[in-house]
Amino acid sequence: MGFQRQSESRARIENYLKRKMFPGARSPMSLCLIVVVAISVGIVHAEPSSDVELDEKAKANHRLDSLNILVYTILLSLTVLTIWSFKHRRIRYLHETGLAVIYGLIVGAIIRYASAATPYFHINVVPQNGTEAFNQSVPPDALWLRLNKTYSYVFKGEVKQEESKLIEQKATFDPEIFFNILLPPIIFNAGYSLKRKYFFRNLGAIFTYAFIGTTVSALVIGGILYGFVQLVPTTAQFTFIDTLYFGAFISATDPVTVLAVFNDLHVDVNMYALVFGESVLNDAVAIVLASAIQNFGEEKTTGSGSQVYAFWESLGVFAWTFSSSFVIGGLMGCCTALLTKFTHVRDFPLLETALFVLMSYSTFLIAEAADLTGIVAVLFCGICQAHYTYNNLSRDSRLRTKQLFELLNFLAENFIFCYIGVSMFTFPKHKFEAFFILAAFVAIIIGRAANIYPLSFLLNLGRKHKISWGFQHVLFFSGLRGAIAFALAIRNTLSIERQTLLTTTSVIVIITVIVCGGSTNQLLNWFNIPVGVDDEAECMQLHMRSADGSGADPYVEGGIPTQQDRALMARWWHKFDHRYMKPLLTHSRPTLLETLPVFLTPIARLLTTTEQLTQERVEPINTLSGEPTFSQQFDGQDHMRRV
Repeated sequence: MGFQRQSESRARIENYLKRKMFPGARSPMSLCLIVVVAISVGIVHAEPSSDVELDEKAKANHRLDSLNILVYTILLSLTVLTIWSFKHRRIRYLHETGLAVIYGLIVGAIIRYASAATPYFHINVVPQNGTEAFNQSVPPDALWLRLNKTYSYVFKGEVKQEESKLIEQKATFDPEIFFNILLPPIIFNAGYSLKRKYFFRNLGAIFTYAFIGTTVSALVIGGILYGFVQLVPTTAQFTFIDTLYFGAFISATDPVTVLAVFNDLHVDVNMYALVFGESVLNDAVAIVLASAIQNFGEEKTTGSGSQVYAFWESLGVFAWTFSSSFVIGGLMGCCTALLTKFTHVRDFPLLETALFVLMSYSTFLIAEAADLTGIVAVLFCGICQAHYTYNNLSRDSRLRTKQLFELLNFLAENFIFCYIGVSMFTFPKHKFEAFFILAAFVAIIIGRAANIYPLSFLLNLGRKHKISWGFQHVLFFSGLRGAIAFALAIRNTLSIERQTLLTTTSVIVIITVIVCGGSTNQLLNWFNIPVGVDDEAECMQLHMRSADGSGADPYVEGGIPTQQDRALMARWWHKFDHRYMKPLLTHSRPTLLETLPVFLTPIARLLTTTEQLTQERVEPINTLSGEPTFSQQFDGQDHMRRV
């Protein structure tokens, strides 16, 4: 891309810069691309003073960037202080995520309406009519501005007709920051902090809600909204693929507010496991489902095959993406476990922690680089790290990794909610469609109901411990939308349809977090959900039942429930895990020398450490008190009795 006549264009630019203003008229020959050009007269003439002016401009940009980061830092600090005040006074009607959103809305409004305008220059660039063809349906990746030198400007996005303030532009982050930097620690911590014994107890129900329920919810939401846009015309021209894609990513729930209240009140552990487990897998399924729907839309648009073929291909893409991401996450978790088992890196806790963090984050990047889903990979990596690698870590590394990812999760999640509030006023690509937003609220309510109630009825037909109506109602109201839905919506906002979906998602996230999250206490009282439940006491009862022969094998780390309580898949997996996986990846007993066939003894001897044989290992610790938990003490005593 260039100018029609370089000398004429250079004279015109110099004239603009001398006057510090630009004519408003556009050339009728072609669509003008507005490019923000941070240049001055010194750049055009290549005078020695240009370096000084560039330094000054760089300093000004640095100050503005620092101010922008400072704003978000102050927002997070205010959120922390306010929530401390609420906890100190036992006020639970507003969670820190709701506070972060409210503070973000206030600051966004101040930036939009109270801050001073910052002038900047732009140049109208006209595509050259010549050999270089310009496809106006897709903007170019970069522009080359040819003056005395050639300057390259990378595509950032569409600019509105009115000039926005520079501080508003600085307050808008690259969407990839959310997906590549902020989401991985949130998802990893969900897997790393998973209460596995209660998760496996309700594994069948969790898988049903996460896989079947999320798919049903996406189809219901997409169908309702597509019917709505056919009856009520909107500015955006939505297709069925657009509404189905929206239904997929808006089905990703984020009940962080509800779970925080559950933790404070010690809600029934099975209720917690259902809500937390469903939300963890639900996020992963929603992301993969949205990707499969996009693939279906591409196949349908290109017309490379029939719609039936495109549908089955999309199902194959869904299965391949999810399973491959699952395998990558599991393999990386197992590799980290083997490294920490067969090396002495535990003698250097700082290096051990660094290796743990880098291996975990590289899981996300490997999956994304392989065109899979990093969210699924890092989730299952976190589960494997907690189940295997954690047992090989030194005492310092165990505490450090638990606290580090808990802190990163807290900061990342609250930063995203702050940004959601701020971006409602500063993000330049919002498109408000009031009736579409109302229809979306109705659709997600119906979709959530279609997920929870019919599937709960089917599950109760085969469950020993039924999912009560109270539990079902709480599951229904726990379908808050949050970080995952927002991150998926903001990745692509080029078209009017995607801008409308982003605005609708932001409004849904804000209202559900503040309203539904703030009413959790009242819901628990209305539906008579048990609170004040001590899971350590329940764990003691499980072990006592096991010790007197009335329950399952007592040699189960972490207090896994009895055989009768566990789901069928969990029982099968536990036997295999106990005999082969844990002896291979950790220092636990029995060793592979006892479980593998005799002809594999040389391999078993190679994969068995001296620590396994002597049982000289650091006892697992309670991450809160720093002392061994009751269940871990009981396991140690029971193992000594077996020896």
